Amino acid sequence: MNIYLTLKALHLIAVISWMAGLLYLPRIFVYHVENKDSLETCRIFKVMERKLYNYIMMPAMIISWIFGLLLIGSIGFDQIANKWLQIKLFMVIVLTAYHFFLGFCLKKFSLDLNTHSSRFYRIFNEVPTILLILIVFIVVFKPI
Repeated sequence: MNIYLTLKALHLIAVISWMAGLLYLPRIFVYHVENKDSLETCRIFKVMERKLYNYIMMPAMIISWIFGLLLIGSIGFDQIANKWLQIKLFMVIVLTAYHFFLGFCLKKFSLDLNTHSSRFYRIFNEVPTILLILIVFIVVFKPI
């Protein structure tokens, strides 16, 4: 079995799982904000948010990074000299920062201290979509 292709498949599975969470959690935040007056609904959202972040998103992010680094290692870390890979890694770092910002927002929601509007989360939810599109195109076409 080709180790590179196996690592790539595992990396893609982890990235898909991570992206699903990055796209879904802000959407839950939208509904949470819009239902802030319903204590029972907020309680349910808090459980959903916590489980999504801790049991799906965090492991998927860690596994994405592990298999991504193993992929780079399998082709040689000297490949980091390629501009396309540098740009991809930069965008993945931005996605990781976005991930941790969502964790910060999650903490605020858990303490009933959220200060952002549903509109903020709707707009903020576009960040991972844009980064995903850019990452896919740069990895497929390797333009620079």
